[in-house]
Amino acid sequence: MDIFAFFTLIGGLALFLYGMNVMGSGLEKISGGRLELLLERLTSNSLKAVLFGAAVTAVIQSSSATTVMVVGFVNSGIMKLSQAIGIIMGANVGTTITSWILSLTGIQSDGVFIRLLKPSSFSPVLAFLGIILYLSGKNSKKKDIGEILLGFAVLMYGMESMSGAVKPLADEPGFVNLLTIFKNPLLGVLVGAILTAVIQSSSASVGILQALSVTGAFTYGSIIPIIMGQNIGTCVTAMLSSVGANKSAKRTAFVHLYFNLIGAAVFLSAYFGLNAFLRFDFSNDTVGVAGIALIHSIFNIFTTILLLPFIHGLEKLAYLTIPVSEEERQAVLDSEFQLLDDRFLQTPGFAIEQCRSLAGRMATLTRECFLKAMGTFEHYSKETLEEVISLENRIDKYDDKISVYLTKLSSQDLAYQDSQNVSTLLHCITDLERISDHAVNVVESVQETHKRKLRFSKKAAEEMRIYSSAMEDILNRTVSAFINGDEQQALTVEPLEETIDELNKEIKKRHIKRLRKGKCTIELGLILSDIATNYERAADHCSNIAICMIQTQDAELEAHKYINHLREGEEISYEQQLSELREKYSLSK
Repeated sequence: MDIFAFFTLIGGLALFLYGMNVMGSGLEKISGGRLELLLERLTSNSLKAVLFGAAVTAVIQSSSATTVMVVGFVNSGIMKLSQAIGIIMGANVGTTITSWILSLTGIQSDGVFIRLLKPSSFSPVLAFLGIILYLSGKNSKKKDIGEILLGFAVLMYGMESMSGAVKPLADEPGFVNLLTIFKNPLLGVLVGAILTAVIQSSSASVGILQALSVTGAFTYGSIIPIIMGQNIGTCVTAMLSSVGANKSAKRTAFVHLYFNLIGAAVFLSAYFGLNAFLRFDFSNDTVGVAGIALIHSIFNIFTTILLLPFIHGLEKLAYLTIPVSEEERQAVLDSEFQLLDDRFLQTPGFAIEQCRSLAGRMATLTRECFLKAMGTFEHYSKETLEEVISLENRIDKYDDKISVYLTKLSSQDLAYQDSQNVSTLLHCITDLERISDHAVNVVESVQETHKRKLRFSKKAAEEMRIYSSAMEDILNRTVSAFINGDEQQALTVEPLEETIDELNKEIKKRHIKRLRKGKCTIELGLILSDIATNYERAADHCSNIAICMIQTQDAELEAHKYINHLREGEEISYEQQLSELREKYSLSK
């Protein structure tokens, strides 16, 4: 290979890369932002996301562009990481289309129709049409189409120039000897990764490989690791685009990297493992441009099928790499309060619904907080203690934000029903916040037993287990009634609250009996009493919420009179429910 052939090679490479860039740019422009819009919408399930990611990449001819676009969406909060993973997988499949188009350069035939399929035959026509559209187009759409045609023609001319320049190398022993280093799979992967990382396009690096394959120096066995490396190297673009972005965007870039790393590791292990036993005949065969396109496609389709069922696993791996920080948790929480926009104060009905929506989330968190606290009675851990405290802090923030907003809302000129709804919500969120306070009291009491290495008797533990079941029941009923505005379910809370009052008294009474018999200690008794009291007070707050719910239907209902009315036995259904609940949560079992 003389100096002039080398000049032809680097000139061909320049034309190839420039043509690919021009074509990709034209395709992106002609999409007019519609692809981005569809990317946002068509990700409702993983398979749809994969198919659409493949289609978009096939159109814009760049998996890197698709992945960078997705990183941007995740960074801006438009798309979640779980949605992005499917598109990234599809992008890897879509990018194989380019290698199949480039493989047309290898067509050899004397037939007129077959020769017309060869890019060197139709590229001049495309270039001519492209320059006419580009120069004469009065609107940008025609210019963009012209740019696409010109880019494709330049790309193909570059491919032909590279192939022609390297063809004489087939007879050069030095070049053939140089390629023997690729027989080492690790070196092959490394070379492929570096080449793609430098030019930032797997499609382009595969194209260069296809151009070099005309020398006949590559075999299937030596080319497979290089293609694996090229797929790993293409991740550099997404990694670079995530620099300076938020942590969610960085996780998206890591998913792209892990997808290709895992796929390459499994594919190479399977290939070399099976080859050791089966001795594939094709391993030493010379590979051509179509063979490279085939391997490229098989690898990307194989990896997508392999990892599609493990999308959530890839997501977890990304979160393990970049854990969620306290700032992120705070940012997510703050983003929820965007519902409480002051502009909604002019439409009170809508503003109240926004508050109700947030209060529903607060109720769900409160239930989770108290259930976790109760769980520490049998399975204590420092992590759970911290989770309960963290949840209680979040609930406090909900209480503050919603209370301030509702107070602003109450100063507006409200209809009577809207005013009642504001009052109900204010009372309910106060009770929800108090329940979370009692949850913290519970875990702190349990923590005390672990610090002092105290242990409850089996009988006490069993009684508290029944008590906890009743508490879980009342929390579930209260939260469900509150979120769904279900008055009928709210009516079932009061008999359960009375059952819990009775449980509280009975558990304390039984503990005193064990204390007298020397089966328990005063220290444990005080802690048990604290926990039981916090349970009972949380149940009182559940009762308050339920009564507020009932009062929204009957504004003249007075809470204390209502409770006395029920407990005096004037309601048959109440007595029936109370009897059933006493049986269900009996300590005598």
